[in-house]
Amino acid sequence: MKSGSKLLAIVLLFVGLVLLNYLAGSIPVRIDATAGHIYTLSPGTKALLGKIEEPVELDFYFSRSAGTLPIALKNYADRVLEMLGQYVRAAHGKIVLNVIDPKPDTAEEDKATAAGISPQTWPSTGEQFYFGLVAVQADHQKVIPALTTDREQFLEYDLSQLLYDVQLVDRRKLGLLTSLPLRGQMDYAAMQSGQMPQSQYVIREWQKTYDLVTVEPTADTLPDDLDVLAVIHPENLSPKLQFAIDQFLLAGKPVFMAVDPSSRYFRAQGGQMAMMGGPQPNVSSDAPDLFKGWGITYDPQSVVGDPAEALSVQASPGDVVQIPIWLSLEKDAFNATMLPTSDLENVWFIEPGSFKVKAGPDLKVTPLIQSSAASGTVPAALLAMTQPDQIGRQLKPSGSKILAALIQGKFQSAFPDGPPAEKPAAETKPEDNKPGTPAAPPAPAPAAKVPDLKVSKTSSTLLLVADTDWLFDDYSVRKMNFLGVNAAEPMNDNLAFASNALDFLAGSPELISIRGKGVSLRPFQVVHAMEVAAQQKYQEKLDALEKYLDQVQSQLTALEGKKTEGGRLVASPDLTKSIENLRTQQVKFRAERRDIRKTLREGIEALENRLLLLNLAAPPVLVAAFGLWFAWRRRRT
Repeated sequence: MKSGSKLLAIVLLFVGLVLLNYLAGSIPVRIDATAGHIYTLSPGTKALLGKIEEPVELDFYFSRSAGTLPIALKNYADRVLEMLGQYVRAAHGKIVLNVIDPKPDTAEEDKATAAGISPQTWPSTGEQFYFGLVAVQADHQKVIPALTTDREQFLEYDLSQLLYDVQLVDRRKLGLLTSLPLRGQMDYAAMQSGQMPQSQYVIREWQKTYDLVTVEPTADTLPDDLDVLAVIHPENLSPKLQFAIDQFLLAGKPVFMAVDPSSRYFRAQGGQMAMMGGPQPNVSSDAPDLFKGWGITYDPQSVVGDPAEALSVQASPGDVVQIPIWLSLEKDAFNATMLPTSDLENVWFIEPGSFKVKAGPDLKVTPLIQSSAASGTVPAALLAMTQPDQIGRQLKPSGSKILAALIQGKFQSAFPDGPPAEKPAAETKPEDNKPGTPAAPPAPAPAAKVPDLKVSKTSSTLLLVADTDWLFDDYSVRKMNFLGVNAAEPMNDNLAFASNALDFLAGSPELISIRGKGVSLRPFQVVHAMEVAAQQKYQEKLDALEKYLDQVQSQLTALEGKKTEGGRLVASPDLTKSIENLRTQQVKFRAERRDIRKTLREGIEALENRLLLLNLAAPPVLVAAFGLWFAWRRRRT
């Protein structure tokens, strides 16, 4: 082949590679080989995108031109941008994406600030940057003020929720069915204080997002237009109302339910009522018919205690006691992969219960909050006769307990035989038909009957919590008066859990189906395992050397501290020899420590060298193999 032809072939090969790379990037087909499929949209997201009616404009703000931002953050921005590209392709023209770099003192920075994007500061450099997303549909706008790497596993959910929220015209309606005075009902304590009762802060949090619709415990039906239902401490619900709750859940609408074997509020009310000679309230709550039908086992007379999670309470000045039935649950108790509990640090449950759920092929149970393996149960009746800090003596460890869980799938109706029977109508008495008595108006025509559901029409969602006291201000916020204004400071994440739970449930079914995924930066598990094994093998010897070094250093410090008043070292032969011996030992021990640490890295460095060799050798070997195969094929033809 002539030199000109060779040069032309090389140029054509280069152009072909460039075109192949361009076409590969343009083809709307992706292969996601990651373990958590972090680059693949969930079916719920695809269904959500298919329901977009009017175009949505997304403005993605990232200060890419900021020179001091770390590579890891820029890589995460690329990850977000790639995910947004997936949304654009899956929406088939219903989403328009704008990528904006808001440089300092520009119109783009003013636009970002006006849209609600919060400037962030990188800690090591102090440089400000913007990293957020704005969604606009018609005259509706929603914003994620700051995208952060600690939310990476929930990136798809956050993006999908933004798109869902921007399409909402009306606020969602939350039905609240409770026997507790969460909305500030008048009770004995309020009458004694002479002040109007205030709503608990959890109600104020929910009212920021939802229109709260009160459902009286004496009602027989639920309002027709509820988006989500919260049933808290149900007591003596009528069969008709229980049937309405059952059908609400089976219709695919989410339910938040909190029950309690020992309500601190009603126990306090019971003491006050006893002094007034009134009847004792029921301190426990249950929904036995519903729970039985839904496959939930719950004992309203059993309280969970956990010495490992016991809340410390100051009983008197200088006297702190731990109460094992008052749980201060930390990070290990929460499901880190589920949105309602992923960002919680500390939650208080006061005298909670527990439950079990009979899972099946059509029903999935995901524990959200669990007690430790050291937990046990005590009878609720025991609490009235025993001091809370003495309960620990009655506890026998019986394993971890589910305190809160998400139950999803196909529920069986708790009323398989249909709705409860109607009460017989009152008979007409003869005297009611006297001459001259106007005839009763005709009864209105019955409305068209909706068929009763025997099983969930679609996937149903129930979030169940075995405690209600955590919703009260006494166990969630610290109230204060600041410059004449009443304020509250959270003591824990109780309010956050309440908000997260309802936000999760009130989303669309598509949103509820989205799960947290993995992160793009994954640990090197093989390397970590090698480090642990090597550390265990040599740790004892390394600890002994460290101990000897500390002893030698202490002796050297003591000897060198023996100085005259002039600050000079005492120059006796014995002292000088001792110091020289100790320094020799010190050098020897440090050399041995260095050798051990080098041994710890030998296997890992060998693995790194093999991987480096593989990465360097693989491309030319593959090209050579292809060349040999091509030459062989050419000779045969």
